Amino acid sequence: MSANFNYKHLYYFWVVAKEGGMARAAERLDIALPTISTQVRALEKDLGVSLLRNQGRNLVLTEAGVAAMREADLIFALGENLPHKVKEAVSGKVIRFNVGISDGISKLAVHRVLAPVLDESHLRLLCHEGEFEQLLGELAMHKLDVVLSDRPATPHPELRITSSLLVSSPMAWYASPNWAAVAGVNYPQSLSQVPMILPTRHSAARARIDHWLERERIQPRIVGEFEDSALLTTFGAAGMGVFPAPESLDDELEETHRLKKFASLPEVEEQFHLIHTARKVLHPLLMLLLNPVQTGISGE
Repeated sequence: MSANFNYKHLYYFWVVAKEGGMARAAERLDIALPTISTQVRALEKDLGVSLLRNQGRNLVLTEAGVAAMREADLIFALGENLPHKVKEAVSGKVIRFNVGISDGISKLAVHRVLAPVLDESHLRLLCHEGEFEQLLGELAMHKLDVVLSDRPATPHPELRITSSLLVSSPMAWYASPNWAAVAGVNYPQSLSQVPMILPTRHSAARARIDHWLERERIQPRIVGEFEDSALLTTFGAAGMGVFPAPESLDDELEETHRLKKFASLPEVEEQFHLIHTARKVLHPLLMLLLNPVQTGISGE
């Protein structure tokens, strides 16, 4: 990329792509059509690729144009939020805390994990759910302050990401009352005779559960697999099958979802890891989460 590249060219291209044509973009920006065309061509020259091509009477994005548009969306979305964030910072009245939540982690446990920071009077909590690797990338780019996951991050010196095990909870088997009554008799062999729903392999606990089932020589009749633990709980409460969940959530599962625990599974644990970048200046709320005294979901 040449030293002449500038974001004004990118912005003009972004508006052209959004509006679907040079003329509509020129009208929106209130500038002459030749001017906007020149700016887009300058961007293509700087990048060394064509971003737009004619298709009949329409102007469409090339593959390179699609990639550029994706990045431009991110850049200008951040730009649009900049004035608001600056005003918040000056006022000192809002503490934003961006938390990434791995799709494999038990969602009912997230509230307990974050409980130490929820009493902050000026808190603005933003929770983003996604796949583990995607969230780590956003953390490395400082789009997130922390990531909550059921597994630690692989050490990577260049990214300077640190993982801390907050707590772990032994698992237990839960089901609607009817299935719990059946599965509770002649356990664990009874697990071969009842429908079972499990987390997908996005969840770190799934491998531990599979290993335990194999060790006990149980051939489960799996009728459903769910990436989202809250969805798994909903289907379990509706009677789809028996399922494992952290035993520390026993009260919520029994009182809120009317589920019954019919057996403990102490050999299998779900872990809760807090992942953050190794900055010299940490987010003011991060230390509250790292304090083991503050977090109460260990189930001990």
